Amino acid sequence: MGEQKKPIITGISSQFTLSPAESPALLGKKNSSMHIGIPKSEKSGEMRVPLTPTGVAALVYNGHQVSIESNAGRGARFSDHDYSEAGAVIAYDKEQVYGAQIILKMEPPFDTELNLLKPGHILISPIQLSTLKPEIVKDLIQKKVIALAFEYIKDDSGNFPFVRSMSEIAGDTAILIASEYLSQEHGGQGILLGGISGVAPAKVVILGAGVVGEFAARTALGLGADVRIFDNNIYKLMRLQNNIGSRVFTSILNQEVLFNEITTADVAVGAIHSDSGRSPVIVTEEMVSKMKAGSVIVDVSIDQGGVFETSAVTTHREPVFRLHDVIHYCVPNIPSRVAGTASRAISNILSPLLMKAGDLGGIDPLMHLSPFFRHGVYIYKGCLCNRYISERFGLKYTELDLLFTSGL
Repeated sequence: MGEQKKPIITGISSQFTLSPAESPALLGKKNSSMHIGIPKSEKSGEMRVPLTPTGVAALVYNGHQVSIESNAGRGARFSDHDYSEAGAVIAYDKEQVYGAQIILKMEPPFDTELNLLKPGHILISPIQLSTLKPEIVKDLIQKKVIALAFEYIKDDSGNFPFVRSMSEIAGDTAILIASEYLSQEHGGQGILLGGISGVAPAKVVILGAGVVGEFAARTALGLGADVRIFDNNIYKLMRLQNNIGSRVFTSILNQEVLFNEITTADVAVGAIHSDSGRSPVIVTEEMVSKMKAGSVIVDVSIDQGGVFETSAVTTHREPVFRLHDVIHYCVPNIPSRVAGTASRAISNILSPLLMKAGDLGGIDPLMHLSPFFRHGVYIYKGCLCNRYISERFGLKYTELDLLFTSGL
């Protein structure tokens, strides 16, 4: 069934704090109409879509135009009819979609799409550092587009809303994946995660006490596993203990303690997020080589490089590999396994954000006025504005605030 067309919207509260120090001239034209394009994902296994029909209906109701490529929402079980009923224009080729000024994607642009980008385009998508190619970055710089990464956009409390919503999903799902691969059918140890009466449960070691770690711990505890959590942030460990309402083993990242726990674990989950660059490597190959045969690693941090030295990017089509007889699951877009839930979560963040931009006169005024939103910018009109990408690929770095001050 299609989602409701044009829901009554009485108002949208701001998610992003605006700085009063900026000039009112930066606000531009109020209530400007924006044209938003959503191309179909070409990446194998990527089933999510950035806006649901409900999100589209809200934008259309507020005077914006949305063009979506045919079948872009099929993986999340949204039909062209659903989007058409919501007020979107169904496009049957990518050129029509890229006629919009704002492009929303669930992955960085592919080589075949780069020629469709032009100066003035605003690209909002995940950056996926683990698979990002320098050629893509260089081309985006040359095209003089404005590119923002979902992973780095903040809300007015300084948190990362896209990362948080996907992290909740990834944390829950990581434990379900681990339980699946522990089974004999997948070459695991053939053990039940939670054990039974008279049989000990599996030991689950979680690296990171953030959102992924918390939701992974909740799910593992709910299934009856023996859970151990590591993080160097004592506050996060305390908060996790309080949030889950259960006493679990917690520790700072002491190498001796970590070595003992990892080498006796049945499941190890990497759940450390970096605010601006690569996740740190916490578990060495030597530690992995001493893990039990048939144990499972789920490296949720693989989208930022991974926290296990042995991790390498896999796909939903071929999700695992074995190294030292340890099963490695290193798929960057774990939430795509539950594309309906993930798409609704992303749309719930994007649609109010886009409406806020429209109220201010467009994406550019919102970037000038909201330091939280502009934290997501990594390329701005021909300049690379992310220090980590600059260092990784040896490209020139320019501070975004300096560009704004210079009036570029």
